[in-house]
Amino acid sequence: MGVFTFVCRNSGGEWTAKQYEGELEASAASTYELQRKLVQTALSHDSCGAVQSSFSLVTPSSAVFQVIVGGSVGGGFVAGGGAAAAPAGGASAAAEATPAEEKKEEKEESDDDMGFSLFD
Repeated sequence: MGVFTFVCRNSGGEWTAKQYEGELEASAASTYELQRKLVQTALSHDSCGAVQSSFSLVTPSSAVFQVIVGGSVGGGFVAGGGAAAAPAGGASAAAEATPAEEKKEEKEESDDDMGFSLFD
């Protein structure tokens, strides 16, 4: 699994990025183009497994971009994605989100079987 963290800056209408503790770099006219280039750059150095990325503005002219290559997509991430996709996506995303919620509720109910209650 490879984790690539980039510090991004906007200067003169151009976004540039340099890897934190590394030598990878890229530049582009927009943050969208920059993210695409950085993912491709990260994949050229570590191309095994799924890719996750996260872009966070720190100020209007600076940001942090992280690319994670490899590893597995966690259950919390999948459930969160399914719940977010449900309003726009359709029935299958809603159906995937429902079993996860039911499992969580069952776990909470099993805590009451201990013979005591916090609110008694």
